[in-house]
Amino acid sequence: MALNPFFLQGSSGEQRLVQSLINEQLRMYGVEVIYIPRKFVNKKTIIQEIQSSRFDDNFAIEAYLNTYDGYGGSGDILTKFGVSIRDEVTLTISKERFEDFIGIFLNGMDSSEIELSTRPREGDLIYFPLGQRLFEVKFVEHEQPFYQLGKLYVYELKCELFEYEDEVLDTNIDEVDRELEDIGFITTLSMIGAGRTASAAAIVRTGYVRQLFLNNDGYEYVRAPQVAIGTAPTGIGNTDARAIAITTSKGGVSSVQKILFSNAGIGYSTIPSINFVSQVIGSGSTAITIGTGAAATCSIETQGYGVISISINDGGVGYSTNPIVTISGPSVGIGTSTARAESRINSSGIVTSILISDPGFGYDINNPPVITISNPETITGVGTYRFNEIVIGQRSGLRARVKSWDSDDGTLKVSFVGASSTQPYFYPGETITGQESGAIFSVKSYNQNDIYDKYSQNDEIEEEADLILDFSESNPFGTY
Repeated sequence: MALNPFFLQGSSGEQRLVQSLINEQLRMYGVEVIYIPRKFVNKKTIIQEIQSSRFDDNFAIEAYLNTYDGYGGSGDILTKFGVSIRDEVTLTISKERFEDFIGIFLNGMDSSEIELSTRPREGDLIYFPLGQRLFEVKFVEHEQPFYQLGKLYVYELKCELFEYEDEVLDTNIDEVDRELEDIGFITTLSMIGAGRTASAAAIVRTGYVRQLFLNNDGYEYVRAPQVAIGTAPTGIGNTDARAIAITTSKGGVSSVQKILFSNAGIGYSTIPSINFVSQVIGSGSTAITIGTGAAATCSIETQGYGVISISINDGGVGYSTNPIVTISGPSVGIGTSTARAESRINSSGIVTSILISDPGFGYDINNPPVITISNPETITGVGTYRFNEIVIGQRSGLRARVKSWDSDDGTLKVSFVGASSTQPYFYPGETITGQESGAIFSVKSYNQNDIYDKYSQNDEIEEEADLILDFSESNPFGTY
């Protein structure tokens, strides 16, 4: 039997009146919050799992705070992973206002980014201005109150404090976006606004070791052996030659690749001996010799002049790879040859040494050659990094997202999005390029630890624990 037609269950006029009254009450007693819809960026997996998402739109809407007497949830609790804050809020918003003001915009967006536009969606964010906090919508109750006059008028949003992973928040509201500035693992990079080219000077003398001949490169040199060159004759100004061995590994065999001079010596009149001093680990029957078999001889020059060493006047700034060293040639003459050398930099991108591979021949002691060192990758930094843009390291290939950029002191805060276990950090001296801004600066140094999250101390705890027990050892509990 049909319902009595003389008793209405709610006319359209009554329903509009109730909706208007609710909208008015929300404007009078509610709080203006910022509704931030979640957009899916990447879900290209077998089970369509969301790998990354972003929040780059914002809608101001009035909401009634149901939990008016304080945050709900479990509050602040201490777990084995640190302090966990589990505050919750329940907000009521107008169904009509959402559909007319927010839903109509969401409906016009790409369906691959916004899958549901007709109602608030779990996973969207709410910025609560009174507490200046971001909450994530965990459940949307759409049937309470239950069909008054035959219609639904509000959405009740049950929200939990947002836990950041790798989402991108870029709403163009500075107050909102800065909520995540110091959240997540953050590395602080000290950038170089202006690189500087290194400079050096050559020292020319005679009686030096002219050439080194590697007769046997040996094997099992997992560490570079020391090179012992016979001493120069006693005399005023005479100097012993010094050199270092460079090793290589091919086909599983580690051997000596070449020998470079740090000083080719002064005053040699007879050919000195050359020996490789292998390292010995342990003692007695357990002693192990690292490397064996390498042998070398040399020739000396007692008449002409060559570059016996190179002194660094300025180590420069901003190198990410060993710069190329060029030595000007001697005056034209019979048998003359140009000296050659290689540079070495430290972890801060500064040239610390220049080693000679060939001292050359025929130089003038009163007119030493000119040493030219190539420029660092970035001589002058340009541009301004943008908040949330991706930056890429030229040498490491790492990708990171900009958290903040202070051009005054050259401090760049980034969160990594493309780090690997083999290379988790940028190289000092390498160029960092902004993909949107085009800004280019070089890394001077970096802080590996997250100094902004006071609860992120896992590395420090592990380092301290390793002082007690090092589980990388085969037997961390003994010496055998």
